[in-house]
Amino acid sequence: MAAVLACGPKAVLSYSSAAALWCIGTEERDLIEVSVHSSYQRRRPGLRIFRRPSLWPEDCSTRHGIPVTTPIQTLVDLSLRLDRRGTERAVNEADKYDLVHPPELRAALEQREGEPGVARLRHILDRRTFRLTKEELERRFLPLARQAGLPVPLTGQFVNEFEVDFYWPDLGLVVETDGLRYHRTPAEQARDRLRDQAHTAAGLTQLRFTHEQVRYEPEYVARILAQTASRLAIATK
Repeated sequence: MAAVLACGPKAVLSYSSAAALWCIGTEERDLIEVSVHSSYQRRRPGLRIFRRPSLWPEDCSTRHGIPVTTPIQTLVDLSLRLDRRGTERAVNEADKYDLVHPPELRAALEQREGEPGVARLRHILDRRTFRLTKEELERRFLPLARQAGLPVPLTGQFVNEFEVDFYWPDLGLVVETDGLRYHRTPAEQARDRLRDQAHTAAGLTQLRFTHEQVRYEPEYVARILAQTASRLAIATK
């Protein structure tokens, strides 16, 4: 609060300092970061001051009585500094603390076309929330299974009263894929737990990959499949 007050009536905590106040992100800096309108010219020891005439009132809020950029603006600002994993972690934490949920954040970004950081943040959100069609998923996943030394799996089978994506009955292996990482509903999460518990109780091995992993991290998926297949092949001899 002292840092904000020292910079004038329209100053707000921003960037890493705003993230720390909202409890999102892990980046730490020695200087307190404050954003002000361009008319402010003074320097203050211990502060890093950003002159931002494009910062609108709706981009500002308060937390614990301290003026600060909103969670949405803070995430946009952080995306200019953090790598992909760091940005994803900040988005997850904002979701976890009910500051802003990914669908709401994605919609807000549509109104910020051209703003620095928006395109990068939107790409990260889109990458995490897109879904492959069933045909596209099988087209991409089946070669990875062959690469891992697995035979052609059964698809669309009901196992323990649940429809599964890929099933190898001889190995007792089930592979499920998740199309949405962010903000699965409690009902969806509960059904996933029931599914996992039913398969485990029946003695099956279950792997779960996201559509993003199948699309963007095929080497990782193939490696995990190969390691699992090798272990199961030994166990079934």
